Amino acid sequence: MNDFNFKKSLGQNFLQDKNILENIVATANVSGNSLTIEIGAGSGNLTKEIAKVSKHVLCYEIDTRLENILDESLKDYNNIHIIFDDFLKRDIKEDIKNYEYDNLYLIANLPYYITTPIIEKIIESNLKFQKIVVMIQKEVGERFNAKPGMKEYNSLTVYLNYYFDLKKEFIVSRNCFIPKPNVDSIVISLVNKKDLLYLKDIDNFNKLLKDSFKFKRKTIRNNLKNYDLTIVEKVLNKYNFNLNTRAEDLPLIVFVDLSNNLA
Repeated sequence: MNDFNFKKSLGQNFLQDKNILENIVATANVSGNSLTIEIGAGSGNLTKEIAKVSKHVLCYEIDTRLENILDESLKDYNNIHIIFDDFLKRDIKEDIKNYEYDNLYLIANLPYYITTPIIEKIIESNLKFQKIVVMIQKEVGERFNAKPGMKEYNSLTVYLNYYFDLKKEFIVSRNCFIPKPNVDSIVISLVNKKDLLYLKDIDNFNKLLKDSFKFKRKTIRNNLKNYDLTIVEKVLNKYNFNLNTRAEDLPLIVFVDLSNNLA
């Protein structure tokens, strides 16, 4: 990779530390007749570690310049298939329909600039992953795992915590990458919640979240002024909150209850 022209526009920072690579895969605890999806094969370092424990590995890589590098790097593995395309444009269910597997996993070193769209696409695919393990920018990981009342708590925090049990696994120093990024990373794991809270309308829930956090420092009264505030106030009072509360102080259950009453 010494002569490779890394593209900042693609968020290309390739992880080199073998111990970290092994720890990421170990965190996923891949087992049995498994299919593991990787987003962003890069130089193939993480791909190789995944291929050692997963029966099938399906990778997405947007940069076709890496094709020859990956062919050489992964030549000793016959259980890897790489799709050279933009993951965000793919039909994941269509891509995996011919695989036979019992357990589905996702492991990825996500580009910082498109972490949120990728996570949203994974959720919208409605695929039942045994476990998702992703490495993301440390600051983003802190937001994902924030609790009500913390400044990092936002609409995406609530959205993710509706679907998943999240866990911060370990920090990865910026010095473990080539080229070195400006920030450290964090590895987080996501496991599908067994019992999702009942929602009448998921689209209404998503819109409510975005509207509630639209202006971070404004109250629910201001951010939801186009909603029926009588209903909003009634639900908030049920949990000992009021219209002067900010969205960052409300737990998941309150947003679910608001969504169901407003739907």
